[in-house]
Amino acid sequence: MARFQRSAVPRLLYTLYSTKAAPYCSPSPTAALLLGNFEVRHFAAGNVARAKDDKEPWWKESMERLRNIGISAHIDSGKTTLTERVLYYTGRIHEIHEVRGKDGVGAKMDSMDLEREKGITIQSAATYCTWKDYQINIIDTPGHVDFTIEVERALRVLDGAILVLCSVGGVQSQSITVDRQMRRYEVPRLAFINKLDRMGADPWKVLNQARSKLRHHTAAVQVPIGLEENFKGLIDLVQLKAYYFHGSSGEKVVSEGIPADMEAIVAEKRRELIEVVSEVDDKLAEAFLNDEPISPADLEEAVRRATIARKFVPVFMGSAFKNKGVQPLLDGVLSYLPCPIEVSNYALDQTKNEEKVMLPGTPDGPLVALAFKLEEGRFGQLTYLRVYEGVVRKGDFIVNVNTGKKIKVPRLVRMHSNEMEDIQEAHAGQIVAVFGVDCASGDTFTNGSVKYTMTSMNVPEPVMSLAVQPVSKDSGGQFSKALNRFQREDPTFRVGLDAESGQTIISGMGELHLDIYVERIRREYKVDATVGKPRVNFRETITQRAEFDYLHKKQSGGQGQYGRVCGYVEPLPPGSPIKFEFENMIVGQAIPSNFIPAIEKGFKEAANSGSLIGHPVENIRVVITDGASHAVDSSELAFKLASIYAFRQYYSAARPVILEPIMLVELKVPTEFQGTVAGDINKRKGVIVGNDQDGDDSVITANVPLNNMFGYSTALRSMTQGKGEFTMEYKEHSPVSQDVQMQLVNTHKANKAVE
Repeated sequence: MARFQRSAVPRLLYTLYSTKAAPYCSPSPTAALLLGNFEVRHFAAGNVARAKDDKEPWWKESMERLRNIGISAHIDSGKTTLTERVLYYTGRIHEIHEVRGKDGVGAKMDSMDLEREKGITIQSAATYCTWKDYQINIIDTPGHVDFTIEVERALRVLDGAILVLCSVGGVQSQSITVDRQMRRYEVPRLAFINKLDRMGADPWKVLNQARSKLRHHTAAVQVPIGLEENFKGLIDLVQLKAYYFHGSSGEKVVSEGIPADMEAIVAEKRRELIEVVSEVDDKLAEAFLNDEPISPADLEEAVRRATIARKFVPVFMGSAFKNKGVQPLLDGVLSYLPCPIEVSNYALDQTKNEEKVMLPGTPDGPLVALAFKLEEGRFGQLTYLRVYEGVVRKGDFIVNVNTGKKIKVPRLVRMHSNEMEDIQEAHAGQIVAVFGVDCASGDTFTNGSVKYTMTSMNVPEPVMSLAVQPVSKDSGGQFSKALNRFQREDPTFRVGLDAESGQTIISGMGELHLDIYVERIRREYKVDATVGKPRVNFRETITQRAEFDYLHKKQSGGQGQYGRVCGYVEPLPPGSPIKFEFENMIVGQAIPSNFIPAIEKGFKEAANSGSLIGHPVENIRVVITDGASHAVDSSELAFKLASIYAFRQYYSAARPVILEPIMLVELKVPTEFQGTVAGDINKRKGVIVGNDQDGDDSVITANVPLNNMFGYSTALRSMTQGKGEFTMEYKEHSPVSQDVQMQLVNTHKANKAVE
């Protein structure tokens, strides 16, 4: 290997591969393989191969010096303050402003109203900063489960995360929710116990809570020197050094030896750290069991391996407000969180029925990039892309897999706070923004050679609708602009027009989902909108076969109208993929074949609103068996009207029923509230289908009619002291009971009479 090391070209690659390489990024299998191939070719083909392989190290190193992280926490744990310090120490902002500071400037991250539903809000979805030659992208992580699609996409883009916990409040309800999401999307994470300067700060209590409530396999990698007002600095248990933070903003980090009075606790906590990590890391366990001395480098590598494998969560400490402990946390991000090559990302191959495909994540493959956030900028739509594989260059043609359109990349930028830096190309693992690309949030772009999507293209159907209209007529333009933008950002949000009332109808995944969009229209576009009562999307269907025979005849001077249709309607078999089927079984020319499409159109139109409550009729099959026509008076219109009237007249003979959307509701509540919650579900005519135990929580799954779920989030909060949470998704439409059907029909008739 010595000869190889002396060679000038692959020295960098060798450095990466050798055990003495920077401990921040252990070589991936790709690197080892790449190196092996390189070595053979290097000696075999000499200088010819050298030029060809020159390119390989550049992306290898830049990818290993890249981190994509999110910072999330319970409200008021100090997430904004921490992010402010991170930007300051990395040189991104030049002065620190407090969240509720006396200077009235406010933190950089709070460019929007504080009570907004976003977690960390920056002008951009991903801001990047540089720390010790490593590039760190900090990505906006939304908190709400209602925006399943948005949360999913934001967490897709992360490779690692920091979970901030308050040293006084401990593990709170939102911390549990955030942690559960990270676990669902398999994000490796570090924990940061903040606010050690506050009265009553107890990091060891919080650490035990993380073990019991979050089920984290965790241990501290730091010990604080003093607590509350005596909090002076930190001791690093891996490197065995004490850090103090001097200077007006804590920018000078001074490392010293461990104070004599703390040696005992440091030895105890370091042993605990080694024990906990060796439970999940075989290499360290071997050294630990053999009583070999464990060097800082060995321990650091073991912690890194365990963290990336999501078997261990290292705990950092500090006080962001008092400017202590932020720089070691940044070092921890570099040391313990994965670089893009170490995370396995999967794409769905659309040509093979959404089969999962593993992406190696190297710039050598075909381009695969995900548009995970849209923003209305000064220059039009700004689209944030996370490149998962391949390289995207300015001026390239890329294909939007979701729409099939081919687009040219006019301008490629890297966001730097609210300034933009133009770049020529971006490779796998990077996060960039493009201008002038018309797409929706969640679209996948490729170079056309593969048909992969990063998220499933099966968007769930909306389950709830609201009628909205702007209060003043003048704001109609802004109102429609807002609705168009939200539709592009969120595929589960739909906008339609009610043909009867002429109102704008917005549909979405639930009450909160629509409420927040109405609120955003008010905040971001300054348009006050009045909101109608929520409407559930009912459907109607028939339960038995009914014959029809209808003659439509109209004579009023000149050409009249004549059309007769005979046949039957019947329900489609359950589970049928189509909702409406039309079949022509006429033998001979009783009705000329050029009128058949008009008959089908008539039946389709009639099925758009059933006569029970005026909602669409589905799962029906219309078969036409006979009819009659007139040489002069028959026309397309006559047959269309004959079909509509035939459907309406014989519809009641087919015993129609109303179908309502049934939601699959998953509740997670502390066990002591289980009885109350289950009783309430039964009261709402829900059927409990599963009840599991998850630690101290009960997980209840139930099928509940959506019509009975209005205002449920408030009810659940009051039943469980704010500790319960629920998610619901559409399951199916199923028939309502007879009493509910009568009630709905009577309400519909009463509304009709009023109109």
